Amino acid sequence: ATQNTDAYTEVSAALKVCMMNMSKIANDLRLMASGPRVGLAEIMLPARQPGSSIMPGKVNPVMPEVINQIAFQVIGNDHTICLASEAGQLELNVMEPVLVFNLLQSISIMNNGFRAFTDNCLKGIEANEDRLKEYVEKSVGIITAVNPHIGYEAAARVAKEAIATGQSVRELCVKNGVLSQEDLELILDPFEMTHPGIAGATLLKKN
Repeated sequence: ATQNTDAYTEVSAALKVCMMNMSKIANDLRLMASGPRVGLAEIMLPARQPGSSIMPGKVNPVMPEVINQIAFQVIGNDHTICLASEAGQLELNVMEPVLVFNLLQSISIMNNGFRAFTDNCLKGIEANEDRLKEYVEKSVGIITAVNPHIGYEAAARVAKEAIATGQSVRELCVKNGVLSQEDLELILDPFEMTHPGIAGATLLKKN
């Protein structure tokens, strides 16, 4: 037993921060995999159990939920470690047993959890390409890629009409004669829209 147990507390705090971030990632995966019809369904998680007991055929995100629960435990362990660290008196801290127990438990469950999460979830994630393409095509937000090519006012009109009618930005640009289908294929290409710079910048250079 020692006067101060700062080192243990600092290690536990680092583990807690790590698990907070891992839990956030797990929450992202749960949201992105929600569905299959009324959720996002952007990705498909591996099915690791027979399914939901109340909803036949549903794939529960059990591995991300494991990470969430490990995070809850590690955060709780960290609080216990903090209390044990501050409970010492003068030159002695007799609370080290519970401190070390919780610290070792955090390390152990994180090690096991990360291995299981990698093998049983991360390695098997698949992108739902059809759903993602549909989202991009139906998004009004892609008007930002079109904006440099047709100007703000024209882009705003297309966006408002898309919202009002339910038609896609692509359809309305062609219909209103502001851009050709060929130009839109380049501008609205996902790589162009996610690459630094202006989507379809080569068209501006030609003009």
